[in-house]
Amino acid sequence: MTPVRLNALLVGAIAPMGNKRKSAIAKQATDQPVRLRFAGLEGDFQSNKFYHGGPDKAVHHYPFDHYARWREEMPDHPRLAAPGAFGENFSSTGLLEDQVCIGDRFRIGTALIEVSQGRKPCSVQGRFLEWPKLPALMVKERRPGWYARVIEEGVIAAGESLTLVERPLPDWSVKRVFGLLVAGDHKTDPAALEALSAMELLHEGWRARADELSLRMRG
Repeated sequence: MTPVRLNALLVGAIAPMGNKRKSAIAKQATDQPVRLRFAGLEGDFQSNKFYHGGPDKAVHHYPFDHYARWREEMPDHPRLAAPGAFGENFSSTGLLEDQVCIGDRFRIGTALIEVSQGRKPCSVQGRFLEWPKLPALMVKERRPGWYARVIEEGVIAAGESLTLVERPLPDWSVKRVFGLLVAGDHKTDPAALEALSAMELLHEGWRARADELSLRMRG
């Protein structure tokens, strides 16, 4: 795979988001080098750590390629003009969910990261963009982005390249796994659930989801 440029590196603080809610979804691009630690980027925060953050969700990567699709629906939305609308830390073009696999390891700067799961769209993204139906559309079109864990801490910066250095699970793209565990594709491929349940490189929460779906299928 050809290295892909990190177009934007984004971090955010916890802030009010209406209805007495707080969120750190509003990320801002930085042109300064940032240290990437096992828990995530220095200066980046998560309000609800049950769903966001933690070692297996240290980095949220969302392809800027998808913004053109969302602008078709909301052409004048100011937050779709630049990266940061989906709470992402990494923004790039030319790297999509069907090109990235669970367990992929990417070198960027002096850090090494490993893809752990797709990012399940949530209502906070819909509220932030004032578009309640967006999360369901993201699921339907399989445009979720993904999370990565940090294998080696280091310093990274926008403009550096993401270089694939290892791909242990080439048959398990983020798009395929997301489809199976979130978008209902397990109904036509129930045998895949057993493989996902045993996949150590997949986030434990998604392995549990595979077990849950498998149990439902056996019903």
